[in-house]
Amino acid sequence: MEEDLINERKKKIEDLKAMGIEPFGRRFAPTHTTADILQKYGEKQFAEGEESAEEVVVAGRIMTIRGHGKAAFANIQDRLGKVQIYIRQDVLGEQGFKIYEKTDIGDFIGVTGTVFRTRTGELTVKAKKLDFLAKALRPLPEKWHGLKDVETRFRERYLDIISNPEVKEIFLLRSKTVKFIREFLDNKGYMEVETPMLHSIAGGAIAKPFKTHHNALGLDLFLRIAPELFLKRLIVAGMEKVYEINRSFRNEGISTRHNPEFTMLEVYTAYADYKDVMDLTEAIIGYAAEKTAGKKKIMFGENEINLESPWKRTGFYEALKDATGRDFPGMTEEDARKFAGEKNINTEECGGRDEVVSQIFEKTVEHKLIQPTFITDYPISISPLAKSRPDNPEIVERFELFINGGEIANAYSELNDPIEQRKRFEKQALNHSPDEKLGSGSGQGLVDEDFVKALEHGMPPTGGLGIGIDRLVMLFAGVSSIREVILFPQLRPEK
Repeated sequence: MEEDLINERKKKIEDLKAMGIEPFGRRFAPTHTTADILQKYGEKQFAEGEESAEEVVVAGRIMTIRGHGKAAFANIQDRLGKVQIYIRQDVLGEQGFKIYEKTDIGDFIGVTGTVFRTRTGELTVKAKKLDFLAKALRPLPEKWHGLKDVETRFRERYLDIISNPEVKEIFLLRSKTVKFIREFLDNKGYMEVETPMLHSIAGGAIAKPFKTHHNALGLDLFLRIAPELFLKRLIVAGMEKVYEINRSFRNEGISTRHNPEFTMLEVYTAYADYKDVMDLTEAIIGYAAEKTAGKKKIMFGENEINLESPWKRTGFYEALKDATGRDFPGMTEEDARKFAGEKNINTEECGGRDEVVSQIFEKTVEHKLIQPTFITDYPISISPLAKSRPDNPEIVERFELFINGGEIANAYSELNDPIEQRKRFEKQALNHSPDEKLGSGSGQGLVDEDFVKALEHGMPPTGGLGIGIDRLVMLFAGVSSIREVILFPQLRPEK
């Protein structure tokens, strides 16, 4: 039983202390990582009995122990990999070997020794000194790979990463993806900024916010659902090219594609429109893919996703007609709801014809968009921050990017007319009651007066872009659940 193992390890802690050894060590300075050792000596052919001239100092967690008596082998793991160590009583000395005898799988140790090859050819560090760095009270799970309860993996992510190298690789991939997105934008002259997470009005998107209270100000606030309105204030300020890799929060459902706390990239470019932003989106994602994977063609399950430019572009209503055979632009709300009912599409929470049509699009079109596809020209009522097309005021200059059947990005030519923006906010506030989804400045029926005031000072034509970082990493990693790419996803409490 685990409790017996814990008690046994507690006894070893007392034994170590009695020997004058601190079971939870202090600062330790490795000279090499496991990767350094493998790289430096990986090609070297050691003669029998030969050892490296230099001593190496390496630290890590014990993952396996093999052997008994006066000699043993163990594997230790650091952030970059594993290396085998060899322990002999006549090399370590009596005191050092007693320290080794108090080790268990999961403990952190420091090893000082020389490098050689075993008879089987495995590169190995012969331990001449051991330092105890941390005693693990709880054992590592022996059959972690066989666990069927995926929630346990996410709940105890630290064990997941220790035991499954492929999980660690996903988060290395995520780190690289963000790094190369930054690199691309920095090289293009964009400035990275930080904007507030606490908003007095929930704005910048249509979503239900998390509500909190500021005690000192006596003020209710919202965790941001998007940074958009603050970033556009910076365009007003003349900063022209800005971006933020931001944490946003939406008090809505949890699914394989939704987590209440998520990461977005938002980019704003003065003097640009949504067509320019399409080119920018292709370039950002293509650059990140090539830098992280070395290519622009990636496999996701059985599908090869081709990220080479140019990507397909098609209109919202055109894609709907291709999928359903129906013309939606002149369709009434009653007919749209009837059609949705025939397709078993639930539209009860939709607040108008265009929201119904948007729900139909989500259920009939999105899953078919495997290769990168820009869907353009959305209805104005579901795009309150976008500029209307000059030839059709009911349609806006907006696109959403879909890859592998899911939305990756959303963008538009930003509405920079403060008079029209106020009208849109007021209309949206009327369409959604305080108990429904708040957003785009409509917080509990209010207009974001400060944002409108900023627009009244003049904002140049601007192209805005939002890319879901979590979903992009899902694509690059070939995983279908957002929880696989978030280190600590939100979970329901354990029973």
